[in-house]
Amino acid sequence: RLAADQGHARAQFNLGMCYNTGTGVDQDCAEAARLYRLVADKGDADAQCQLGKCYGDGIGLDKDHAEAVRWF
Repeated sequence: RLAADQGHARAQFNLGMCYNTGTGVDQDCAEAARLYRLVADKGDADAQCQLGKCYGDGIGLDKDHAEAVRWF
């Protein structure tokens, strides 16, 4: 969490995965999507894919297929 708070992209992505699955933290899909977006905006392909899944499936965000395609 410390590295994520300091802006480390891989740490932000990994923390997002933890929030998405509830691993070590209370599950919070909206927080997971927020973290994925931070990293996706930096060009990280893994985060872009996860964010696309969030939009496509409505996980932590409103379902938006056009936005999902944009991130895939």
